[in-house]
Amino acid sequence: MNSDRKNIEFIDLKAQYGKYKDEIDSAILSVCSSAQFILGKEVTVLEENLSNFTNSKHSISLSSGTDALLLALMALDIKAGDEVITTPFTFYASSEVIAFLGAKPVFIDIFEDTYNMNYNLIESKINSKTKAIMPISLYGQTADMNIINEIAAKHNIPVIEDACQSFGAVYDGRKSCNLSTIGTTSFFPSKPLGCYGDGGALFTNDDKIATKILAMRNHGQTERYIHEYLGINGRLDTIQAAVLNVKLKYFDDELKTREKVGSRYTKLINALGKDIITPTIKDDRNSVYAQYSIRIKDRENVIATLTEHGVPTAIHYPKPLHEQKVFDYLGYKRGDFPVSEQVANEIISLPMSPFLSEADQDYIVEKLNLAIKG
Repeated sequence: MNSDRKNIEFIDLKAQYGKYKDEIDSAILSVCSSAQFILGKEVTVLEENLSNFTNSKHSISLSSGTDALLLALMALDIKAGDEVITTPFTFYASSEVIAFLGAKPVFIDIFEDTYNMNYNLIESKINSKTKAIMPISLYGQTADMNIINEIAAKHNIPVIEDACQSFGAVYDGRKSCNLSTIGTTSFFPSKPLGCYGDGGALFTNDDKIATKILAMRNHGQTERYIHEYLGINGRLDTIQAAVLNVKLKYFDDELKTREKVGSRYTKLINALGKDIITPTIKDDRNSVYAQYSIRIKDRENVIATLTEHGVPTAIHYPKPLHEQKVFDYLGYKRGDFPVSEQVANEIISLPMSPFLSEADQDYIVEKLNLAIKG
């Protein structure tokens, strides 16, 4: 073993829990004492807090980010034979829920600098079957939502922002999740705002959509045992809401620290003068750095060297969706989305959290430099 080896956390959830431990423990015990484990008062409080944070008229807590995406599609009556325009370079859930409803994910490529949807390609894919556009706000930075919304409005198509990685980000003076017809996010533990299990939320300013989703998340009930819609069991449990209410109190401070850590990474890595592509953050928005992802050649050898020195890494994402076996039926082939394919071959995520010390960050960059030297 290397004498200077460290064991760095990829996302330091232990340090975060240690900082807020007393409040989190108290909040959890309060739920246990009340025995209101499903749709307890903490859920109502969380939804009010989320609306205040995002300036959304309606914030609806849900059992996961995946269920938020599914219910967004269901609320828009997406069904078999419909098409939803999205991107292939992202986590599987976004297209999984489209296909689950019998609709067709229609992929377009991404921009090489931000890794978000290339809006120049949208209109070429719009036809009478197109029922929604789903841009992915990847790595913590929103997509070009104003332009995407303009294109969608021109064709009278709703937009679902998959903001599972960008909750808390700001775009053109507005919060992510409140940038389109419907916004969705995830509270998976590793997200910028994470609970202690699965969780998510959906945001909208449309009263009809909100009313429908509130019923759909609870088996389509409009009142007890009265079912107006097909729905799911999509409720966020009260303990997770309690955890999120504590964390949300400190979230703005954590976001500032995340930006500081991300910016420092970029400065340190750019100073190496190596062939490493660091994140590009556009001037009209920021990033919450859900991941700090760089692009490099010879990725496997770099990962091996970093691992040897106790630096964990991840690949978000190694195989675009159009190359996944489950989507063979769509008829796409390798070469159809060259930017997504190139990025998937080069992307690597480094440890990232608001609890990453400057000393550990310096160590990571030092070992990255060593790895690039070979």
